[in-house]
This record gives sequence, C-alpha cells and structure tokens, in this order.
Amino acid sequence: MNETEYSAASATVAPMPILIAPQAILRQTARPVRPEDMPSIREGLASMFSAMYAAPGIGLAAPQVGIGLRYALVDLGEDEQRDPIVMINPEILTESEAMAPREEGCLSLPNQYAEVVRPEAVRVRYTMLSGETCERDVDGLLATCIQHEIDHLDGILFVDHLSALKRNMIMRRLAKEQKAKR
Repeated sequence: MNETEYSAASATVAPMPILIAPQAILRQTARPVRPEDMPSIREGLASMFSAMYAAPGIGLAAPQVGIGLRYALVDLGEDEQRDPIVMINPEILTESEAMAPREEGCLSLPNQYAEVVRPEAVRVRYTMLSGETCERDVDGLLATCIQHEIDHLDGILFVDHLSALKRNMIMRRLAKEQKAKR
C-alpha cells in the first residue's frame, strides 16, 4: 500500500492512543528505522493516520503513539483532498535564514498553543514508503509542521522553543487539565 491507501484505510480502523506529556518516550531520541522495521510500521500506519485525523491534527510522529522509531506522518489536506506524507528517517538539510512566527499546538499537549519562531523554509530529505529517497524544499505551514514532527523524533516538544516561564505555564495548565479529566 502507498501513503494515500493507508490514509484512506484509516477510516476503517481504530485510532492508536496518542500519548500526553510528560510521557517519557516523548523526551527520547527515536532510533533510525531499519529495513526490518518496515513490516511493523506498515501494520500500524492506518491506525496512526486514524489517530491523527481523529484528533484532529496535521502531523503525528511515531513517539507520540509510543513507538521509538524515526518516522512521522503529515497531511495538510482536508477530508476530500488528503495529501498524506510518510517520512521515514527525515532530516533537515538546510534552513532559510528568514524566520517565521506561527502558532503551534501539539496532539501530545492537547489544547495548548503558543507562537513559535522557526525557519520559514527548509530542505528536507526522507525515505518514502516505496523505499525511494525524497528531497523537498518546503515553506509555510508544511515547513513548520515537518520541523515540529522532526523535533518529536529528537525528543523535543514545541514548548522547548519558548521561554522557561511560558513553557512552565503551559505544562502546569496541561497537567491541571489532565488531572481534571481523571
């Protein structure tokens, strides 16, 4: 199956549970994907897309569903116009000098948002499901989303780009909201 087929299959499977900070795996560096990992990755992709769409979100990294491997999903498309990307072992090759602020949120920090400044454009390289290497120049929301997901693979959350004061406020608010849900 390809990315589009896994995305479509997400409507027929249960979503994987998304881990909420401060789960330890969210702070660990994910291990590079090896060829022998691909069968288990393919087995869970539809459920991972299902989790991302149900949240709803535009990106989801493997550590967010408890998998310590370097891969992530991104889809900026709407229901009828899905544009799924599966990035295996993604890496940023170059970043623009121009920076852009954008409000970010995270499925592992539900209902928490803050403005994060990141490079406006990046060149990213990753392996596709087909096994081919892809290099792309991306900008705007897609660049922000890809940088955010690659951060997850390095154990970094979007709040780590904020001042200690803002980060602590968000993490305390998250903990309070999660406690109230129990």
